[in-house]
Amino acid sequence: MEDPVIQYSTRFDVREIRSMFPLLDQEVNGYPLTYFDNAATTQKPVSVIESLHNYYTGYNSNIHRGIHALAEKATEAYELTRLTIQEFINATEKEEIIFTRGTTEGINLIASTYGRKFLKQHDEVIITGMEHHSNIVPWQMICEETGAVLKIVPVSVTGELEMDEFEKMISNNTKIVSVVFASNTLGTINPVKEIIKIAHDAGAVVVLDAAQAVPHLDVDVRDLNCDFLAFSGHKMYGPTGVGVLYGKRKHLEAMPPYQGGGEMISEVTFEKTTYNDIPYKFEAGTPNIADVVALNEAVNFISNLGKRTIRTHEATLLAMATEGLKEIDTIKIYADHHHKVSVISFNIENMHPFDAGMLLDAKGIAVRTGHHCTQPLMARYGIEGTIRASFAVYNTLEEVDRLIKAVNRIAKR
Repeated sequence: MEDPVIQYSTRFDVREIRSMFPLLDQEVNGYPLTYFDNAATTQKPVSVIESLHNYYTGYNSNIHRGIHALAEKATEAYELTRLTIQEFINATEKEEIIFTRGTTEGINLIASTYGRKFLKQHDEVIITGMEHHSNIVPWQMICEETGAVLKIVPVSVTGELEMDEFEKMISNNTKIVSVVFASNTLGTINPVKEIIKIAHDAGAVVVLDAAQAVPHLDVDVRDLNCDFLAFSGHKMYGPTGVGVLYGKRKHLEAMPPYQGGGEMISEVTFEKTTYNDIPYKFEAGTPNIADVVALNEAVNFISNLGKRTIRTHEATLLAMATEGLKEIDTIKIYADHHHKVSVISFNIENMHPFDAGMLLDAKGIAVRTGHHCTQPLMARYGIEGTIRASFAVYNTLEEVDRLIKAVNRIAKR
């Protein structure tokens, strides 16, 4: 079997990749920008930026309703992205792809429609102890409204789900299991296929927060057999303010609309309104047309590079950062295991993460500090927050070396 690292090293040129991202070519505080905040949002390639420019300068128009040339061109470009996403995640049909503002809205849509219709008192919703707030708060809200019970799968000291506890807590009362595919704070890749199988055996539906998974991992919704999956464009080299919710047709058709207005209707009278077919039933009003169109270019960027190439490069960066930081005595790394996406969370002994982040920023190194919208996970480890470095395909080994040396200098203080 051929060595994938050798294959990767002969065809991958990170300098060429970086040339596609104009924002990276700048200095911050007199230093070359080192951007390690990719789990929060990735930078955008020229193809995405030009797509936005071309839409607004060439065929800006509302979609679906117009018969003039600009409206038809805009509609065609918008619906092309739906087809691209269908292929990208291997959905059965394009009607299972709903455009949202992002992962947060996707999860809120499910909780507010599926949850409100099907949950009742004493039903159970299971989430995990490493969820982002956007996969906690919507379920808390709907459980308070319906009388359902929210249960939490604990996280081990090594940053992995305690699957034996999950198997104990799931029951015939469990109706929804909503779990993060890959943790935005720890990088942990959860055994979602196993979780889905266990949940389905108990009669529950499964929601996957795939915001951190889709940019890095092969995501095939038919192979996973998940019921819903949500992700955001801006974490996968696309624009902000656009995301995707996948749902199986049988669920989407059974769910009431999320919002009322134009496009989501079939016929309106003062006596009664009938609703449009999926996916338009869930896309009320004028959508974020330009950013949906540009999302197509972000998917093409990932597909043209290949997920395997991206993973290999990012794994090299993560391994170098992990080994380098572990050599510093006063560093504590959280979730120091190998089944991760390219995220590393750590702290420096006797230093608040905010202070460390400011000192790194003074050297032009952008990292994320704080609780990363995972306050319950921080409470699990008894900390206020962490320093998080997250890597993308355009980052370099030289940048990782710069981070290690900067952290080492800060730690020696």
